[in-house]
Amino acid sequence: MLEDAKTILCRRLKSTRKLRKMTLEALGVAIGLDESCASTRISRYENGIHAIEPNTAERLAQVLNVPLSYFYAPDDELAELNQIFYELNPEDQEKLLLFARTLKQTHPQ
Repeated sequence: MLEDAKTILCRRLKSTRKLRKMTLEALGVAIGLDESCASTRISRYENGIHAIEPNTAERLAQVLNVPLSYFYAPDDELAELNQIFYELNPEDQEKLLLFARTLKQTHPQ
């Protein structure tokens, strides 16, 4: 069964938070939520109970050090490629783009 965009975002948010060893509360406070509701709100985001507004998703991505596109990529391989690209310095990003463009030209669909 294919995951929908909401399920993917929730799964990636939770796994990234855990990978960064952040508590629900710590992540909530880091994005500007009140300490009294931070844990509950992040839990509700991760479980799909509350929708994540675009500005909130952007703050989550910044705090978790992932590109915003990581949360919305339709498959895990593209999400991983987004993360790799994000972590590269600008010179290496340009090299990766050049490689991808060359690959696309030599293997058109």
